[in-house]
Amino acid sequence: MANILIVDDDVAVQATIRLVLERAGHRVTTASDGKKAIELFETGAFDLIFLDIFMPGMDGLETMRLIRRQQPGIPIVVISGRPIAPDGYSEPDFLAMATKLGAIASLQKPFKPAALLAAVETSLAAAEPTKSGPGTTLIT
Repeated sequence: MANILIVDDDVAVQATIRLVLERAGHRVTTASDGKKAIELFETGAFDLIFLDIFMPGMDGLETMRLIRRQQPGIPIVVISGRPIAPDGYSEPDFLAMATKLGAIASLQKPFKPAALLAAVETSLAAAEPTKSGPGTTLIT
């Protein structure tokens, strides 16, 4: 099974994702901000990263940029609780933006356990054959 890093400032979200992934047989490490995620990333060997976009301190986009610099092929799934913009007058669609900047997939919070596990399976499968760069899959 995979070694997965979860980066989210919400402890309840961390715990929920951790529970689902560990029940599926994965090894899970958590970080509550981008700076801690970079420290863990530099000392561990992860197969997949779940990364919240909006966190205090170093946000998910900056964290993803630093991780991509060190290991361009690692799959990153971005997650966010902010609503996807329904029209041109709202905030930008940060999940779509993150996939254009290097995330392999995205999940809108709250998501179901099945969607989380599908994101893991799809992301690991996409990264395995090529170990190459990002895609743009939106998982809802």
